[in-house]
Amino acid sequence: MTEVPPSLDDMHRLALAAWAALPAEFRALAGDVVVRIEDFADEETLADLGIEDPFELTGLYSGVDLTQRSIMDPAPQAPVVSLYRRPILDEWIERGDVALSDLVAHVLVHEVGHHFGLSDEHMDALLEEAD
Repeated sequence: MTEVPPSLDDMHRLALAAWAALPAEFRALAGDVVVRIEDFADEETLADLGIEDPFELTGLYSGVDLTQRSIMDPAPQAPVVSLYRRPILDEWIERGDVALSDLVAHVLVHEVGHHFGLSDEHMDALLEEAD
């Protein structure tokens, strides 16, 4: 029997569960972040990032991070964390050593880290310290 891969709705449920599992203080500080699940990033996003293979992008933060906001600025649009289902599923299958829910949580937390103004390098260093 062949299993059906998780749908967009299934992935959204995993992301919401991962969000709910985060400390309440973290969620409160993150504020109004919107989580979206899509199969892949669109062509324009990939081109803007200089990415040719859509499987290379598992998630993306879009918005003004908290370190760049000013009370003098007009109200910004809600920040968005996009998780890309197909690349996440591919990474999950390739790795074979992590639960899908854990991988979704990792990508979600990584992208929300950008909302707090953390760079990829800073997040990698924090993860190394935690190990």
